[in-house]
Amino acid sequence: MLHVDLDQFIAAVEVLRRPELAGKPVIVGGRGDPTERAVVSTASYEARAYGVGSGMPLRIAARKVPDAVILPVDHEAYLDASEKVMAVLRSQPGATVQVLGWDEAFVGIEGGVPEDIARQLQLAVLAETRLHCSIGIGDTLVRAKVATGFGKPAGIFRLTEGNWLHVMGDRPTIDLWGVGKAVSRRLATLGIKTVAELAAANPADLVPEFGPKMGPWYAQLGRGEGSRVVDDTPWVARGHSRETTFQRDLTEAADIDGALRELAAHVMDDVAAEERPVVGLTLKVRYAPFTTTTYGRKIPATSVPAEVLAHALELAAKIEPGRPVRLLGLRAEMTMPEDSRQGHTPTRSGW
Repeated sequence: MLHVDLDQFIAAVEVLRRPELAGKPVIVGGRGDPTERAVVSTASYEARAYGVGSGMPLRIAARKVPDAVILPVDHEAYLDASEKVMAVLRSQPGATVQVLGWDEAFVGIEGGVPEDIARQLQLAVLAETRLHCSIGIGDTLVRAKVATGFGKPAGIFRLTEGNWLHVMGDRPTIDLWGVGKAVSRRLATLGIKTVAELAAANPADLVPEFGPKMGPWYAQLGRGEGSRVVDDTPWVARGHSRETTFQRDLTEAADIDGALRELAAHVMDDVAAEERPVVGLTLKVRYAPFTTTTYGRKIPATSVPAEVLAHALELAAKIEPGRPVRLLGLRAEMTMPEDSRQGHTPTRSGW
């Protein structure tokens, strides 16, 4: 199985539209104005060389690279480019494609030499879209996904059971797909700092810290094990969310109320297209200067915007009075298609 990952995707799409930007540090984020509150969506390799990365405040990125070209986010352009790439992948003989996002997908193809198939995919994507991609080859989805990072940019790398620990063993656990900073720190408190140490861990020993499901799963990640099937079942959103970073902190209750009402209206517009009721809400609040808190609750299943708004306003009552609010976000969790068959509602998940 292969993991196809487009190189510096958003920046690459912008360079295709503006060829004169090739080779220059390009940063994409917000409305393209570093004086506004916004974060970096992506940066070209030239900008990354200065330490610019996704999620960094745009003003800091501009400070790091004074001569960078800063562009606004154009979702429609990236979606269009993504759809063209996925169409190329699906057009390959015998290919099963599992889309992970705008810029990446798993591809399963039976038979043939994996490296040869990977090169053919790269050439096909480049010919049709003028975009470069890196490809990881693996005997599990986890290994294929991790392998891609060793192939960047525009390369190919293979990870299997045979070379997994040789390549990954001495690396920190945060280098694993699915292990972030918080989990990595928690593993470190258990004396597990490297992939090899996680691979050797007794899954039962991880249960007290991570629970009966996630504990064994993290041990499995350490060994690079997991699914060996590329699933092309269409992805179904569990929820929809919207958030807004305010150019000026909100301090008045009326302003917060108005902002939340606007967010709720947008979220319910997104939910309406799904034709599934809302069963949970999560309110995200970022207080100035940069402290983030979430408040969540399950709600009786409903598709009525006014009822969802009422529950959202009840959550908003938990916002600490007097603290300036920098960002508000609202996420609505919906029932999933399988819930009606299984007789339960999904658990809430946050950002």
